[in-house]
Amino acid sequence: MIWEIKIYRQTIIDIEILLAIIFVVGILTMFLSLKDFQKLFNYKCKSTLYLWTFVQSTVSWGFIACSVFMFTNYYLASDEYNKQTFEIFESSSLPGRKYHRDERKPTFKILYNGKIKELVFPHKYYDKMDSYQNVELFVKKGFLGYDILIEQKLK
Repeated sequence: MIWEIKIYRQTIIDIEILLAIIFVVGILTMFLSLKDFQKLFNYKCKSTLYLWTFVQSTVSWGFIACSVFMFTNYYLASDEYNKQTFEIFESSSLPGRKYHRDERKPTFKILYNGKIKELVFPHKYYDKMDSYQNVELFVKKGFLGYDILIEQKLK
């Protein structure tokens, strides 16, 4: 799950696409596993059976399909990359990890080809967070067509 979040932060993709993959695969696999659930569990109400089968199918098969989609785009990407500079239009911060909550991580929002992308940087950039105006991105094309951020520099 942690790798999925890291790859999502480095990929330019709408969350709606990922949610569509998760739910479509969840619904399709629900119908495939419904008979097995009927044999295993004795639910008096059919709607409860459908609900739990949908939840199990979505959480397991839906997220597996989403992970395979993201990993395929990320790890089979092209080797060629280009450099682009974007203006920062909003900045905020995230709390640090457990027992280090005061080590806040700065986040910057940019407009990347008409889509808002939030970039997360390490704690060492937090003190001078307000002085940064632009971010320089090194981007390569993913296997499935979604751009991947290789490197990001604040300016």
